[in-house]
Amino acid sequence: MTRRADSSKRIQLRSLKRVADLTAADWDRCAGRDNPFVAHAFLDALEQSGCVTPRTGWQPVHLVAEIDGAVAGILPLYVKGHSQGEYIFDHGWAEAYARAGGQYYPKLLCAVPFTPVTGPRFLVAPGRDFDAVASALVQGAQGIARQHGLSSLHVNFLPDDQARWAGEQPDLLLRLGEQFHWRNDGYADFEAFLAQLASRKRKAIRKERREAVAAGIEIVTLQGAALQPEHWDAFFEFYMDTGNRKWGRPYLNRDFFTRLHETMADRIVLVMARRAGRWIAGAWNMLGSDALYGRNWGCIEYHPGLHFECCYYQAIDYAIRHGLARVEAGAQGEHKLARGYLPVPIHSAHWMADPGFQQAVARYLEEERAYMAGMIEALDQHSPFRQVQAEPETE
Repeated sequence: MTRRADSSKRIQLRSLKRVADLTAADWDRCAGRDNPFVAHAFLDALEQSGCVTPRTGWQPVHLVAEIDGAVAGILPLYVKGHSQGEYIFDHGWAEAYARAGGQYYPKLLCAVPFTPVTGPRFLVAPGRDFDAVASALVQGAQGIARQHGLSSLHVNFLPDDQARWAGEQPDLLLRLGEQFHWRNDGYADFEAFLAQLASRKRKAIRKERREAVAAGIEIVTLQGAALQPEHWDAFFEFYMDTGNRKWGRPYLNRDFFTRLHETMADRIVLVMARRAGRWIAGAWNMLGSDALYGRNWGCIEYHPGLHFECCYYQAIDYAIRHGLARVEAGAQGEHKLARGYLPVPIHSAHWMADPGFQQAVARYLEEERAYMAGMIEALDQHSPFRQVQAEPETE
């Protein structure tokens, strides 16, 4: 498949059966360094560990765009046999299409598996024409869908600029969602952040933080060379326990964390809780160029407030100390609002091979976007930050 690009060059497309079929240098030149989840090492660890395979419902068919033999762009792409591990929920679409006599699965998905984090999806090399390369990748993905009888193409968790581009394409439908992110307003320390909250919220957070460690719990933040196998063994126990209780089958295995440690230890921030010399809870974060991304949490002992301390307050403290612009705390959770995490829009783009189904989804998304925009605005009105002027400190 080809598409004419700028300067009369032709874009050649080919698909990969695994990330490792492309060199890390070529992949990361397109992916950049800002977001750790689209890095060659992260996606390769998912595949090499067996977390992402056709057996688990994720068949890699990554699209590569080349100009004169040089990699110009990449679309991380998977044939999906289900909608698990995506966090942009389309189960209702699958049910509706089945009632209409269609077969929704398999489908095509451009995303980072098991990762509800916004980041670049059209990975275009610096100096290349984004519109030409991204257009070629979309058309190539649609061609794969038509050739193999796949129902649809979905591009999840697009950044604002790529979402705007997708919204300008005549055959891509935009979807709006929301998450809760913490923004760093140049705070000197955690207390400076608290000072910007309403008095009642300040008191609640301080109380919650005291209660979290009241049982003699020590919080330790580990990164880089400080990370050891014992920490991963403990965290994996927490992860499996929580995953088995929350969604039945955890997505990640122990080998994935070993591979991640070997290749990306400097971009891992593991917050661990210890009581009486024993690790009892932990939160795994990944570090971007200007953000800390919360990924998974687990525990083997329950202590009031410990989840909020490890996942939210320690992340805020880390971001302040390291001058990061924001903390993204993952999918869902209006409880984050009271802890300083504010609602932000998230975007995805969708294409249905069946024109009738495309029209039906378009009508649905028009109504859903209006609803979500209103919800985000309403949630923002419940911000814990002081609205007008400083309140007297009464604590």
